[in-house]
Amino acid sequence: MRDDKNLTRIANLLRQAEGTDNEHEAATFLQAAQRLATAASIDLAVARAHDPAAARSGPTVRQIAIGTAGKRGLRTYVALFVAIGHANDLKVDVAHNSTFVMAYGFPGDIDATETLYSSLVVQMVTASDAYLKSGAYKEEVAAKVVTDSSGWRTRRRVEYTPLSPITARLNFQSAFAERIGTRLREARDAARAEAEAADRGRSGSTQIALRDKEIEVVDYHRAESTARGTWRGSSASAGYSEGARRAGDRAGRRARIGEQERLGGPRAALEEG
Repeated sequence: MRDDKNLTRIANLLRQAEGTDNEHEAATFLQAAQRLATAASIDLAVARAHDPAAARSGPTVRQIAIGTAGKRGLRTYVALFVAIGHANDLKVDVAHNSTFVMAYGFPGDIDATETLYSSLVVQMVTASDAYLKSGAYKEEVAAKVVTDSSGWRTRRRVEYTPLSPITARLNFQSAFAERIGTRLREARDAARAEAEAADRGRSGSTQIALRDKEIEVVDYHRAESTARGTWRGSSASAGYSEGARRAGDRAGRRARIGEQERLGGPRAALEEG
């Protein structure tokens, strides 16, 4: 069941984050949005453990468009969605061309993930655009492992080349997604610890309900997923740039939240993320 009131409260927190010029306030609002999503998820898990009627509503799967086939950098968009999804108890399968994902979990958790993603993905793109426009990437290099074959001997070496705009963008956005994932997991863990501490010494039902919920989602994914193999995240084939990743990590730390229109994309083969 969709909790529109809860989603509205999360969206309001994201708008507050977007509206402040203070990095610490923006981070606080984002953390609060994730803690609210986690608290609502915990409440539902505990309710389902005690209410037979609520228990009838189990996990589901939802296809979510990421972008159109052929668009560069879709894997970093997927990485951001997967990071947010994992912080909200989802299992995620990824199309082989990264045009869409299949999110497995409870409806409220999928709703919260979509709400957070729609705000964060535009911030990621905007921040990477600003980084490229600044020209700072031109002072960086990309490291790439190259294999040389001579007769029966194969030798691997690291080759350094000037950092191209596309490689800079991919490294920046990958680091941004990783930092966002870390921030959201920290907020989730804090909310869970708070709920479990409040329940300690009584029934212990919160911890049990969360464990049962996790098992239910894993079992549902195992039964319903048609994914082949495991999604490996952004490819390093284009090259690795420490400078671009540092810039992306900084942007992920101070992310203010924006809005984004849904991108469209066709269905294709899936990998488990």
